[in-house]
Amino acid sequence: MNEVRIVTGLENAPEAREIRQEVFVNEQGFANEFDRIDETAFHAVVYTDGEASAAGRLFRGRSGWHIGRVAVRKSFRGRGLGAFVMAALEEKAAQEGAELIRLSAQLQAEGFYEKLGYIAEGEEYLDEHCPHITMTKRLGGAERINNHE
Repeated sequence: MNEVRIVTGLENAPEAREIRQEVFVNEQGFANEFDRIDETAFHAVVYTDGEASAAGRLFRGRSGWHIGRVAVRKSFRGRGLGAFVMAALEEKAAQEGAELIRLSAQLQAEGFYEKLGYIAEGEEYLDEHCPHITMTKRLGGAERINNHE
């Protein structure tokens, strides 16, 4: 059984820090994983049968709402937890009034985000050593978008 907990500030989500350390630093070799955004972002932690299994963050930046740092522990991969954490963060974003979400996807994960309704925009770029692409998604479906434009 999966449950999600969303809190503000990484200091209130130590499991999210552990998961990101394992996935992005230890496995993938990113050096600049943690930043000032973590202090005020919403952090989601997914618990599978009581164990912290996946995490991600949501924040409002200069160009709108962003989801990022989505990670699933290796032993929990292949169970749909990435999509589960994305759905939780999208729901939180909608509650906060977001109509559009942006994210910076590792190129290897582009297909995952496309299946969730995200569309690639612009050119590929490197974030540290890894190719990324910006992706966006409108929340609430066409009916909601048409009512607000």
